[in-house]
Amino acid sequence: MSENIISQRLISAREHLGITKAEAARRLNLSSIGYCRYEYGDRTPSIQTLEVIAQCFGTSVAYLTGETDEFAPDKIVVDKNTNPELFNLLNVCANSDDAALRRISLYAKELLTTQKKN
Repeated sequence: MSENIISQRLISAREHLGITKAEAARRLNLSSIGYCRYEYGDRTPSIQTLEVIAQCFGTSVAYLTGETDEFAPDKIVVDKNTNPELFNLLNVCANSDDAALRRISLYAKELLTTQKKN
C-alpha cells in the first residue's frame, strides 16, 4: 500500500462526502490530529482501520488503497438495530432463488422509478 495513494484517496473520499477533516475524525471516532496524520501521509492506517474508514465513507478498501478507481463500495454492512427493515429484506433475498431475486430487483427498480416521478 502506498501511503501517498491512501492519503490522496482519503482526501478524495472525504471531499466526495462534503465533510471537513474534523467531521471525518468525529465520524470515525478519532482525534482530529490522528485523522489528519492519515490524510497527510504521516501514518498509514491498518487494514482494520481502512475497513472502518471505507464503510464510514461509503467506499471500499480497494478504492482507498488504489486497487480500483471505482468509488462505489464492494460490500455494504447493514446493522439489524439501525435498519431492521433493510436487514430483513436482505435476509429474504439471501434465501431466495435466482428467479425470485430477479423479480425483487425489477420490483425495486419500478418503485424507485415511480418515486422519482413523484
